[in-house]
Amino acid sequence: MQKKLITIAVAGALAAPVLAQAQQASGTEVYGTVNMAFGQFKYGEGTATQTVDGATAATAQASVSKWDVSSGASNYGIRSRESLGGGMAAWIQIENGVAMARSNDGSVSGATRNSAIGMQGGFGNIFIGQWTTPWSDLDALWGVGTVGYWGPVTAIIGRRENTGSSPNYGCTNLGRGVPGANCNDLESVGGVGHAFWRRFSNAVFYQSPVMAGVQVKLAYQTNDSKTTGNLSTNADPSAYSTSVQWAGMGGRARVGAAYDKHKDWTSIGGSDTGYRVTGGWNFGVVDVGLAYETMKYKCQVSALGMAALCADNGDIKAKQYGVALAVPIGPGSIRASYAVAKDLEGPVGSAPTIGADGRTITTAGTHISDTGAKQYNIGYEHRFSKRTNVGIGYAKIDNKGNAAFTWSGAPANQTGASLAPLFGSDVSTFFVSMTHRF
Repeated sequence: MQKKLITIAVAGALAAPVLAQAQQASGTEVYGTVNMAFGQFKYGEGTATQTVDGATAATAQASVSKWDVSSGASNYGIRSRESLGGGMAAWIQIENGVAMARSNDGSVSGATRNSAIGMQGGFGNIFIGQWTTPWSDLDALWGVGTVGYWGPVTAIIGRRENTGSSPNYGCTNLGRGVPGANCNDLESVGGVGHAFWRRFSNAVFYQSPVMAGVQVKLAYQTNDSKTTGNLSTNADPSAYSTSVQWAGMGGRARVGAAYDKHKDWTSIGGSDTGYRVTGGWNFGVVDVGLAYETMKYKCQVSALGMAALCADNGDIKAKQYGVALAVPIGPGSIRASYAVAKDLEGPVGSAPTIGADGRTITTAGTHISDTGAKQYNIGYEHRFSKRTNVGIGYAKIDNKGNAAFTWSGAPANQTGASLAPLFGSDVSTFFVSMTHRF
């Protein structure tokens, strides 16, 4: 289900890694993170299809337990920085993910993660390339409760969409529409199709200087996938991501808010929108993080380019929230998180029907409920040094009957054919994790 992961340990580093080097002299460095876990993984009983309009679900598949070695967001990269004088500097970063597992595919593609070129000075930091969005950067403000990488970030929080040809819960991965018709599947026809959690590519980024603890971030993904040659796939896709964040009280308090707008994604002529608020407070004896977010996926548009009548085929809304805790104990800490994905609001699974005249739109009575999930984890992480952590813990995702949330890095389900759990299948793991940064 999920292909990429921004772990808690890496999220802070990815938020603005070049800004952190502002006072460093010119130079080039090789860096990376190896983040792996060993443990017992369990998929609970689930079904291969969803239950529509209360109909009897398909025959349930039995649960399965297995041992697994997995890798979460392991990566390596190169950074280079040159001082230009007058407080200005030029920089580049090229970063690639590392599977840390055997693969029959020997090909390697570079720059799959945060990779860009930019200029930095008193005006802030401006760069072009591929990078995590201002929306995703806010995960670093609240996600203190994860041991290793089995946590709510990119599992529940910020993770309502799939990758690939079914980009979100308003589209075909819930049986809602037909690609190119009721649900213009821009991923499959080369459009932008970026989920709220996903990096922007072919994009321009700006990060303001930090003033009185406040920083503003902006990102624009260009409409380089604009098409005009086919009536059924004409699109002008682009995306914006913005955030403002503040840190104060000696670094104990932090809060941030983000707003995203994704044009021509779920529907041609419509824009999906979302906002989130994250933050936390370090009380000394405990560090607390909180997150809330909501997304709206627009009503579908027909292949004729006409806005569908949004009576039964209205917008779909998603809401998620979470809380995270970290309690320091000597050189380590007890960490825990709890997160909830609410049932989707709106006619999930309802697809319009275009009449014989090409204009009359009626609605089909197919609806899917029970699309929410809960996630919780608890464990202890020991910090041997600034670069090496070892953790032990337990994590679980409780999927409702029509939900299939999971973590990146999870093994295949009981069918052996997919990394996504079966619908309604609870996912859990007891694990030992190791993280080393260089």
